[in-house]
Amino acid sequence: MLLYDLVETSRRAAETTRRLEKTELLASCLRRAGPDDVPICVAYLSGEIPQGRIGIGPATLKAAWPETSASSPSLTLTVTDGYFQRVVDAAGPGSTKIRARLVRDLLQQGTREEQDFLARLLFGELRQGALEGIMTEAIASAFRVPAGDVRRALMLTGDLGAVAHAALTLGSPGLGGFGLRMFRPLKPMLAQSADRVEDALERLGIAALEWKLDGARVQVHRSGSEVRVFTRQLNDVTGTVPELVEAALGLPVQEIVLDGEALALRRDGRPLPFQLTMRRFGRKLDVPRMRAKLPLTTFFFDCLYLDGETLIDLAAEERFRRLSAALPESLVVPRIVTGDAHAAASFLAGARQGGHEGLVAKALAAPYEAGRRGAGWVKVKPAHTLDLVVLGAEWGHGRRRGWLSNLHLGARDPETGSFVMLGKTFKGFTDELLTWQTRALQEIEIARDRYTVYVEPKWVVEVAFNEVQASSRYPAGLALRFARVRGYRHDKRPEDADTIDTVRDIFRRGVAGE
Repeated sequence: MLLYDLVETSRRAAETTRRLEKTELLASCLRRAGPDDVPICVAYLSGEIPQGRIGIGPATLKAAWPETSASSPSLTLTVTDGYFQRVVDAAGPGSTKIRARLVRDLLQQGTREEQDFLARLLFGELRQGALEGIMTEAIASAFRVPAGDVRRALMLTGDLGAVAHAALTLGSPGLGGFGLRMFRPLKPMLAQSADRVEDALERLGIAALEWKLDGARVQVHRSGSEVRVFTRQLNDVTGTVPELVEAALGLPVQEIVLDGEALALRRDGRPLPFQLTMRRFGRKLDVPRMRAKLPLTTFFFDCLYLDGETLIDLAAEERFRRLSAALPESLVVPRIVTGDAHAAASFLAGARQGGHEGLVAKALAAPYEAGRRGAGWVKVKPAHTLDLVVLGAEWGHGRRRGWLSNLHLGARDPETGSFVMLGKTFKGFTDELLTWQTRALQEIEIARDRYTVYVEPKWVVEVAFNEVQASSRYPAGLALRFARVRGYRHDKRPEDADTIDTVRDIFRRGVAGE
């Protein structure tokens, strides 16, 4: 399959905001791909490279950029993928020059349109709205398989390319062959939001209510004497969290997969700030020293696999029962089951008094919808907060001169994959955070003017605010009032940021006085 087919599909998909039209454009492209091309096709159209980050930065690309381009398309997906793999494989003395030469050789074979496509693909800037949900629908349409089968296979593998290959070559039976495997982490199930506990109960009826902990999401796999711990982003952090390994090894089971939160607590049992907890998950740590300084406590709230049985399709009520039977009470998140608003409000007050964010209400009959913000989970946090993406930052004045201080904040547009600016804030920063922020944002700079450094939409921040108000200053016609940064969420990706639809809903409820 020619790379140019994807370039044209990407261009046309970016030009339409209609979900069905975008889906059919992607599906049509997938139908033309062969078995070897499909995983590459899915990855590129999703704005990703199968090999992940391949170590090509702006300076390398600028130095490798050819003066000429091909007059007509000839590059195939397999040839392009081969070049990227050779870039990844290059190592040792002289590898930087080898990678630059490989990139130059690849680009020289492309047309101008293909060169631009590859450059944006390399830097993660290929945003034509082919988000995971749309690509899932496109795979189902292209290969005439149920979308639910595609979503479940993706949930279990986390690999759209592998799922598309199975759908093409084996159909629904092939998708049904994917199962939960030990030490292959699942994407975590996510929660929708509600402002009040009454709203959550209105949606769910009688539900399980759990404390919402402001910690690091962890997924723990144990098989016999082997334990692996994964983060929200599915990174293996086993070596940095020996407490979690010891806790898992102490359970009276042979095999188990658990979902929970790890957090650092004060001596009185109240949680330390999220940023302190996240220090335990750095890449280069003196683990014994950090453990002594910031010991982690873990609370689990779901059991996905137990002694040979996959539990994700079971009702939440049954999974909770299995969890409580397998774990001591000290490792299970505090939980009650109720449909009574007064009892729920009292439980929420207890969580808040303990220093926790709020609560999560869970439908008793809901399965575990990995990787999805399912309707079966509803989080309730009394304070208004949003997870937004940093789009840029302005240089500070006075005492903050020399620091990037005033952040430009954006919400995710689920239709286009782009980010919509909602305002700015310079509140909530310590000197330490300003120092880190100034360095980190310049590392992902894409442009600047006299006052502002514009950056790749890479970093997510949790922002507290008083209300959403109408504003003619920003593209969505909305702005956050009295926004202040509560901290960077290094455990979240731009794709995990809150959407502009969520912001609009908050605005509508505020106008209606709800």
